[in-house]
Amino acid sequence: MDAGAGAARLWDELPVRVDWAAVAAQCAYAWAQARAFVVVPAIRLLVVLSLAMTVMIFLQKLFVAAVFFTVKAFGLKPERRYRWRPIGTAAAGDGEDEEALLGGSAAFPVVLVQIPMYNEREVYKLSIGAACALEWPAERLVIQVLDDSTDPVVKDLVEIECKRWKCKGVNIKYEVRGNRKGYKAGALKEGLKHSYVQECEYIAMFDADFQPESDFLLRTVPFLVHNPDIALVQTRWKFVNSDECLLTRFQEMSLDYHFKFEQEAGSVIYSFFGFNGTAGVWRISAIDDAGGWKDRTTVEDMDLAVRTTLQGWKFVYVGDVKVRSELPSTFKAYRFQQHRWSCGPANLFKKMMVEILENKIAAHTVTFIYYCFAIPVSVFFPEIQIPLWGMVYVPTVITICKALGSPSSFHLVILWVLFENVMSLHRIKAATTGLLDAGRVNEWVVTEKLGDANKAKSATDGLDAVKVIDVDLTTPLVPKLKKWRIRFWDKYNFSEIFVGTLIIICGCYDVLYAKKGYYIYLFVQGLAFLVVGFEYIGTRPPRTEQAGINGADSVVMIDCVQV
Repeated sequence: MDAGAGAARLWDELPVRVDWAAVAAQCAYAWAQARAFVVVPAIRLLVVLSLAMTVMIFLQKLFVAAVFFTVKAFGLKPERRYRWRPIGTAAAGDGEDEEALLGGSAAFPVVLVQIPMYNEREVYKLSIGAACALEWPAERLVIQVLDDSTDPVVKDLVEIECKRWKCKGVNIKYEVRGNRKGYKAGALKEGLKHSYVQECEYIAMFDADFQPESDFLLRTVPFLVHNPDIALVQTRWKFVNSDECLLTRFQEMSLDYHFKFEQEAGSVIYSFFGFNGTAGVWRISAIDDAGGWKDRTTVEDMDLAVRTTLQGWKFVYVGDVKVRSELPSTFKAYRFQQHRWSCGPANLFKKMMVEILENKIAAHTVTFIYYCFAIPVSVFFPEIQIPLWGMVYVPTVITICKALGSPSSFHLVILWVLFENVMSLHRIKAATTGLLDAGRVNEWVVTEKLGDANKAKSATDGLDAVKVIDVDLTTPLVPKLKKWRIRFWDKYNFSEIFVGTLIIICGCYDVLYAKKGYYIYLFVQGLAFLVVGFEYIGTRPPRTEQAGINGADSVVMIDCVQV
């Protein structure tokens, strides 16, 4: 008590008295000055820049749409723009023996099929089986399985599957290495060092969840054979689990636009478009000319595509050839994938200092800064007015152009736009990480597959029993291990929850004070952030008991004589 009284007397005896009213007035004046000369001009500049970038994206979408409809109207398929004819008929018109050309396998170039894998427990049989069923002379085809698996059970299963096909006469190679240096790029680079690859002219690449149709090589390799200036033939992805949940539908809408419009337009006008990392056929000499695979970023496919383009090589996109694949159906797997796809291009941009896919960086930036920051914050500043065309008309046209890629999902377009705005937060964080070359810049998390591709019809259905040998392509040999309890801070996405809460607060302020009419969009967009933040989107991975895999790990060796 005495101490308190002494402190009070000491305070009263101080010669300086604090006038709190004056302090508050000074703070209010300082805020008014900062608001007038710093905050408002900065936000107004952000709005102007965002509008300018929005107009650029608007013009780009219109141009891509115009090219797409021109291709459809005039039937400008790749077979019309480039030389294409079945292998073996190239010299038939020059007096050669057509029967010999068609019947002999010497007319077919030697093709290498690479399948990089990493603990692909659920889908390894599908991809290997589909590759072994490709229609191509057996002596002119080499299938190379590059297994970087760290799970010894999975490695044994993949090796046994390769031996199974080898016993039926398929020229399949099972390759492993002592480390995972460079991840996928390192595995592909190491795979090209083997002596038998020297005989190969072209490489077809498939990720572990991709299942090409049996005529894939017959429809793609002729572009490379008859057009020596083409380095890459890229085909389209077809998704076997697109109807599984809302998350996979959103992904299908985005990727369908990318393939149908962006890559088609890039191919038609002979402009640059990136290699998608899988479902494509490369000319080996073009890869060598560009310096081979490099593992300096997590987007080795884009890295190689940029360097190859700078060397003067051409790419062709063949949209009529579709390869089945699986979309990540859990939000966690999708976030890891998008981090790699957004961080990698930004990091590559920093290292190469060339223009790389402007929509990989610019589009993510304007989406988040404009729609998730500038518009919400503008409700606090009556001086900032956003024109109606920038709020409604231009974004609507951009959305409609992108939605044309998936007409069957057009009714989901509003939900899709809200989800894309949410993902722009994650993508801009990843792009910033790549530009700063910090944190998770070289993080490579293999996209989790849940075996949904097993629901699709196998690529080997309908083939005779000589090619398909007692291979069960519908049931995984080993069940997934039990998922342990997730920690609280890993269960939710707090950055999305934080941004969603702030946007809803901005909406409330607009209702009560600003009266700008933005609250409808702000409430819906904020709710979308919260839905994603609490992970009420996508599927949840199945839970199975961790019971030593109950005999599935007991590998039965294959007797080639008996088979």
